[in-house]
This record gives sequence, C-alpha cells and structure tokens, in this order.
Amino acid sequence: MSAEIICVGTELLLGNIVNTNVQYLAQQLADLGIPHYYQSVVGDNPERLQQVIKVAQSRASILIFTGGLGPTPDDLTTETIANLFDTPLLERPEIVRDIAEKFAQRRRQMTPNNRKQALLPEGAEILPNPSGTAPGMIWQPKKDLTILTFPGVPSEMRRMWEETAVPYLKSQGWGEHIIYSRLLKFWGIGESALASKVASFFELQNPTVAPYAMEGSVKLRVSARADSEVSAIQLIKPVAKQLQEIAGLDYVGADEATLASVVGELLRDRGETLSVAESCTGGGLGAMLTEIPGSSAYFRGGVITYSNVVKTSLLGVSQEILAQLGAVSEPVAQQMALGVKEKLDSSWSLSITGIAGPEGGSAYKPVGLVYIGLAAPDDSVEIFEYRFGEARDRATIRYISACHALDRLRRKLLSDS
Repeated sequence: MSAEIICVGTELLLGNIVNTNVQYLAQQLADLGIPHYYQSVVGDNPERLQQVIKVAQSRASILIFTGGLGPTPDDLTTETIANLFDTPLLERPEIVRDIAEKFAQRRRQMTPNNRKQALLPEGAEILPNPSGTAPGMIWQPKKDLTILTFPGVPSEMRRMWEETAVPYLKSQGWGEHIIYSRLLKFWGIGESALASKVASFFELQNPTVAPYAMEGSVKLRVSARADSEVSAIQLIKPVAKQLQEIAGLDYVGADEATLASVVGELLRDRGETLSVAESCTGGGLGAMLTEIPGSSAYFRGGVITYSNVVKTSLLGVSQEILAQLGAVSEPVAQQMALGVKEKLDSSWSLSITGIAGPEGGSAYKPVGLVYIGLAAPDDSVEIFEYRFGEARDRATIRYISACHALDRLRRKLLSDS
C-alpha cells in the first residue's frame, strides 16, 4: 500500500517553473507515514498521461495528481482519468455556483469555458478549492485505488491538501504511522569514503540510512517508521549516535545545523570572538556568519580586501610580498588574518584569498587555487592550501572556500576544547 505523485504540465517538462508541489507532497506523505516510491511528470498530452496512470495504478493504491484542472483546452487531467476508467463526466451544479460566486466577488464575468471545471467523473467526491476556481476530486474508480486531484497552483494545492485531503486519508486509516527523519551533515569527507565507513548501516530496515552528497558536503538521512514521533526518535537516536562516533570530526551537526551555526555556538560557549578578511569570496563568509540570529555576540565583522591597495592600507599586508608573490599566496593569507584580527580586536580570525575564475589563472596559479588563514588567540597562524579545480564555476569556488574556512575553525575549536 503506497502512494504515487503525478504532476501534469508541459511547463514542468520544459523547466519553465520549479516543481515545488512534488517536494511538499512528498514531505506530507512522510508525515502521514504513507510510503511513496515513485513520482512522475508528464506533459499536457492525454495519451502519455494515460500511459503514466496505467503504470502507476499497478504499483500504488493512492494516486495524487497536481495540475491540468484549469479551464483551457490543454487542461486534460480530469477528462483523461475519466476516459481511462470508462466513466462519464457529469457537471456538478454546486461547482458551477461556487465558480460563479468567486467571479462575482472579483467583479468579473464567468466565461463559458470555466464550466469545464465543474465536470467530474460519475461517483467522484468534490475536493473543494477555497481559494481558486478549480476544484479537485476524491475518487475510487475501482477497489483498492484512490485518486486525488489538485490544481497546480501551490497555494491552492496546499490548502486543499491540509483542509480536506489529510482528514480524508486519516479517516480511511492512513496516517496511523509516521515516517520521521534526521539529517546528519558531514564536511571534509567524500561520499564514497563515508559510505565505506558506514556501509553496514545501509542494510538496516527500520530505521533506514541513506547517503547523498551536495557540493562539498555529505549527508546521511536516518528515517524511522513508527506510531509517533517520540517512538521514531527513539529508534533513530542510537543509530545516529553510532554514525557520529564513526565520523568523528567530519560530523558537523544534524537537521538545521550549518557550519556557521556550529562555529557560532562553539565561539559563544567559549566566550570568544571572530573576524574575517575576504578577497575572492567577496563577503560570502561574513554573510554565512551573519545569517545566524544573535551572531553579533561573537562575530566582530569583516573586511573585504578585494584590491591590493585595501590589503595594504587596511590590513597592513606587505607591498613587497604582494609584488613578489602576488595576492594569492600563503604570506598574504597570513598577514590578512593577523591584520583583521588586530584591527577588529577578535580572538580568532579567518582570511581567504584565491582565484575564483573563470579568468586570472595560470599554470603556476590555476583557477581554484585558494589559501585560507586561521589566526588563533596567541597570534599563531595556520595556512591551508586548496586546489578546487578549473572545472568548478566561480560561484561554487567562492562558496566552498567560505565553507572550508568555517570548517577549519570548527575543527580547531573542537580540538582545543
């Protein structure tokens, strides 16, 4: 017994709009504890939509449709479903009245094509749309198959789901269990390396453990099916603890935790402060830090030293070193870190200088070369060299540079604690 989501709309296939509906519905199904293994996107074509439905009904008992309920000729979801199950469409007078009233409230005249939205298969229940003119339906065309349809407008779909669909599904016995997940986040280790360390956990049935990677980071989703959130958490807790212990310092935090929030918490606990000096990241590191509410308690501020003139005038970077070695070098990263630490009177400081590209690289200093400086309270400075590669674009190099800087400080604070 599972659900399948079918999104209808050629605009989705063309990438003209982002499909936020499927993400929302997937999360909602998990909250209800309804298994869901497949999602489909199909254009406004009745033949292809019927093919999708035929496959979906063979492997799911709840089919959830979004899109294709409007008044225009390409809105074919309801008609296509009815044709597939050889059921006539009947005009529902109560829907016609509702549409007419909504047009009147907006001081507009209802057009004849809007009556199309009042057609539902014989025997289908109305799934009311309080916000728009396109109602959905709840229909059981055959035993062990329930169909729910929603318009593609996200705000309308969500309200209809929450106000009508969820109570209906619960009344049918769904939602007695939930699927609860925790997202464990890691930095400084590749997906394959982490997977090899925790491979045995991927065989678990409840909770389950699944990996996935994003730019520079790896995540493990630990999910449990239980009769309550409390019970699910109890299933997840020991597994999450073991995963954290195996990962060691590569483990950053869970769920909403970020490198910036973890660093901030560590600094706050120690009563220490941080300042940053940025060149190639152009303020990205400072932005990450100030996204955290209350960061003014530990973040003194930053200096964007994009030009060499600013590096020398504000941070005291040696003109001679800049001339000999260039801005992207270890000594410059070191002097930037010490300069901003002194200027802003902070306990710790971070500096970043590098070549984000796509131009400016050379055989000796390629695009993606980045130096990160970490100055400690005793004014000792560690320098870290990264070569992120020319294959990465400018935005990615800037982003992962800022993340690596935070990660270096995070590891240092944890090691010193």
